Amino acid sequence: MSDFFIYLSNITLPMLQGMVITLSVFAVTIVCSIPLGFMFTLMARSKLKPVKSFAKVYIYVVRGTPLLLQIMFVYFGLPLLPVVGDYLIFDRFTAACIAFCMNYAAYFAEIFRGGLLAIDKGQYEAAKVLGLTKFETMTRVVVPQMIRVCLPSVSNETITLVKDTALVTVIGVAEILHYAKTSVNRDGDTFAFLVAAALYLMINFVITMVFKRLETKYEF
Repeated sequence: MSDFFIYLSNITLPMLQGMVITLSVFAVTIVCSIPLGFMFTLMARSKLKPVKSFAKVYIYVVRGTPLLLQIMFVYFGLPLLPVVGDYLIFDRFTAACIAFCMNYAAYFAEIFRGGLLAIDKGQYEAAKVLGLTKFETMTRVVVPQMIRVCLPSVSNETITLVKDTALVTVIGVAEILHYAKTSVNRDGDTFAFLVAAALYLMINFVITMVFKRLETKYEF
């Protein structure tokens, strides 16, 4: 039994170090992609055709190509671009965060678009009658209702994000799965994969509880 706990400790401690990287990628992506996604939502609704077209093309391209490909493109492909390539060389962690932020911004943009479409047009008319400016209408009337509508979808996408962080191992970022695979290859025992799964489940359990609190706050 003592040998088992020693073995468990030997494979878990490195994965806990990788968990820090996993949570870091997750945190950077959430902080950056949600406001960026909302910005793309507003751009896609813009009356300026070039802005609207750019946002729609961006969302279509990013959602239509694999995240794994985007990670590899940011890390391996951008430095090969003519003229600007020398200025687009990133370390592994930064490249992973950029790819994730770009990808999830597109998905959140679609979620927010759905949230805005769910708001009755009468809300805008009522705000106009009350003399609210467009900014006040958006911040006081539209966004609070949009959050209420979008929260379940954002919750699902956030849980997916935690699982997708495992993809950064493709460019050598040492997160949970990287250490799990290292342990399996070294020991010839797949138990490390079970430990990795437990860590992912633990993270997602906490996230699920947070979103349940938020949903209760918004009276779902």
